[in-house]
Amino acid sequence: MENWKSGTDALFILLGAIMVLAMHAGFAFLELGTVRKKNQVNALVKILVDFAVSTIAYFFIGYTVAYGVQFMSSAEVLAQRNGYELVKFFFLATFAAAIPAIISGGIAERSRFGPQLIATFVLVGFVYPFFEGIVWNGHFGVQDWIARVAGAPFHDFAGSVVVHAVGGWIALPAILLLGARRGRYQKDGRISAHPPSNIPFLALGAWVLAVGWFGFNVMSAQSIDKISGLVAINSLMAMAGGTLSAWWAGRNDPGFAYNGPLAGLVAVCAGSDLMHPLGALVTGAIAGVLFVYLFTLAQNKWRIDDVLGVWPLHGLCGAWGGIAAGIFGTRALGGLGGVSIGAQLIGTALGIVIALVGGTVVYGTLRKFVGIRLDPEAEFNGADLTLHRISATPERETNW
Repeated sequence: MENWKSGTDALFILLGAIMVLAMHAGFAFLELGTVRKKNQVNALVKILVDFAVSTIAYFFIGYTVAYGVQFMSSAEVLAQRNGYELVKFFFLATFAAAIPAIISGGIAERSRFGPQLIATFVLVGFVYPFFEGIVWNGHFGVQDWIARVAGAPFHDFAGSVVVHAVGGWIALPAILLLGARRGRYQKDGRISAHPPSNIPFLALGAWVLAVGWFGFNVMSAQSIDKISGLVAINSLMAMAGGTLSAWWAGRNDPGFAYNGPLAGLVAVCAGSDLMHPLGALVTGAIAGVLFVYLFTLAQNKWRIDDVLGVWPLHGLCGAWGGIAAGIFGTRALGGLGGVSIGAQLIGTALGIVIALVGGTVVYGTLRKFVGIRLDPEAEFNGADLTLHRISATPERETNW
C-alpha cells in the first residue's frame, strides 16, 4: 500500500511540476508580446536560459538551503519511494525559477544578459530558498515565534508571498538601479509610449500562465491524500474576479484585461486552501484593481520603468494575497480558520524585507563591479545577445 501511495504521490506532484514548467512558456510569451519587436528574441532566450541556470542553482544549493536535502547519494537511494523526493525537487524548482522569470519582465529591454544570469544563480541558490525555508520548512524558529506572538503561524499555501511577492520586491531595486529605458521619459516631462508589440502573444502568455496556475496551486498539496477541490475553485473565482475588475478599471485595455486574471491568481495563492469561494472572488477583484492603479501610478507619476509591471502584479498583489489569507481565511468570513491577520502581516513584511535587501545587495554589487545596463548602442539595437546565424546573408541578419 505504501509503494502504491508513493507512486501515486510521485505522479501527482510530477504532473504539477510539468504544469508549472509550462507556465514558463507563459512568462516567455507574456514578455515577448509586451516588449518592442527588436527585443523579442532576447526575451525568449533569456527566459529559457534563466530557467536552466535556476535548475542548476536550486539542485546544488537552493534545495539544500531550504530543506536540507542533498542529491549526492546513489541512484538506488534517490529512487526510493518511487523517486518522490526527486519529483518534489522538480516541482519546487519550477517555483524557484519563477523568481528570475518575474524579474525578467521588469528589467526587460535594457539589462545585460551575463550579469542577469549571475543574479539568477545567487537569488535562486541563496536568497529565495532562505525565505522559503523559513516559511515552508520552519527554519530558525521564525514560524514558532510568529505563532506565539500572533496566535498562528504565517500561512502561505502556494506562494503569494514566498514566490510572487519575493520575486516582485526583488525586481523593484533591480528596476531602480537600472533606470528607465532610453527615451522613455523626456526632460520636458513627456512620457514616450512603448506599447506592447504583439497583443496576441501577450494574451497567449496570460492564458498559458492561467492554465498552469491550477497545477501551481492545487499540486501544492504535494500528496494525493491532501488534494482539495476548494483550492481549484478558489483559484478559478479569483481569476474571474481579477479579470473583471482589471477590465473595468483599465477601461477595456487588453494589456490590463489579460494581466487581471494573473493578479487574481497571484493574490489567491496564499489562502486558496482556506477561503470561501466568495472570499477568493473578492480577493481577486481587489488584486485586479490594485494592479491597474499601481501600474499606472508607478509608470506615469513615479516614473518607475517596470516594463511588464512585475512589482505591482507580483510584489503588491502577492503582498495583498498574504494579507487577504488572514482576512478571508477566518471563520467569521466563511473560511476554514486557523489563520491570524497579525501573523500574515508579520510574514508578509518579513518576505518584503528579505526580498528588498537581497535584490539591492545582488544587483547593487553587480552594478558596481561588472555593470548591469546595456551600453547605449546595444540598447538601441535591441539585444545583448549574440546568436549564431543560420545563414550569413544580410537579409537573415537584419531579420534577427
